[in-house]
Amino acid sequence: MTEATGDGEVSESRDEAQSVAPSTGAAVPDRFSSEEIFSRVIAAAEDEINTRARRLFFSALAAGLAITLTVLLYTTVTHASGGAPLVGAILYPVGFIYVIIGNYQLYTENTLPPVTLVLERIISIPSLLRNWGLVLTGNVVGGAIGAATLAFTGILSLGAAATASDIALTGVATPWWSLFFKAIIAGFIVAGVVWLEYAARDTISRLVLVYMAFLSIPLGGLYHIVVAATEVLFLVFVGDIGIWVGASEFALPVLLGNTAGGVVLVTVVNYFQVEARDYHTHVHEHLRLPLREWIFGR
Repeated sequence: MTEATGDGEVSESRDEAQSVAPSTGAAVPDRFSSEEIFSRVIAAAEDEINTRARRLFFSALAAGLAITLTVLLYTTVTHASGGAPLVGAILYPVGFIYVIIGNYQLYTENTLPPVTLVLERIISIPSLLRNWGLVLTGNVVGGAIGAATLAFTGILSLGAAATASDIALTGVATPWWSLFFKAIIAGFIVAGVVWLEYAARDTISRLVLVYMAFLSIPLGGLYHIVVAATEVLFLVFVGDIGIWVGASEFALPVLLGNTAGGVVLVTVVNYFQVEARDYHTHVHEHLRLPLREWIFGR
């Protein structure tokens, strides 16, 4: 198998993966088994890895902008309700619905599909890290544009802007390890949503799934890296904190926690439950990279 050309294509493995991706369940047509879900994840991951860097970046940029809707609506509804957390959380999932239904690239979603390709040794670890870096950069740039818009254009009233600062400063004031473990649970939720999304067969099912899952993040006091990055940048733009403080004391533990939660609690666990049923036979042995190439790339 050829892992990568200059633009990162893995066309041979993509064709193989897509050839075994079911459109209906074998036993029950409208329900997929874990093996069939895994096959769909592999096929989608191959398509994503083959996406050119420019398209991937701008898709991630769009996702970062969409998450601005979450920050905006969470802030304004919380302010309008006098700080009631349940009411404020009602519209929190809107930005994530845009991202997932719109098929944009969100960093926390990428803790599932590309990682399965690494576990199958279809792509190398450096290829995964390049994918993560590109998507995360696009998300943060989109979040920065959104945060600047909220900070400088008057979209937020003075009261709502103060509420936005209070919400973000609460995260900054949370102890580092508490943020990390809260973010692990959030990463688990997001990667779990991605896994379940490949089991859904219609948009309504996906919408309900995404809404209920992401509603649990604010209600549970959890943290998502793209939301956290947008909030940090908002604080920086309004002059409440410095960029280093926000990045090291808030964004970094959330990033590490989301990554650990998505990769370990969902991807690896789901991967090995499928492997236990010998599903790896669907991804032919000849497609796997040599060990050295898998670790170090080309």
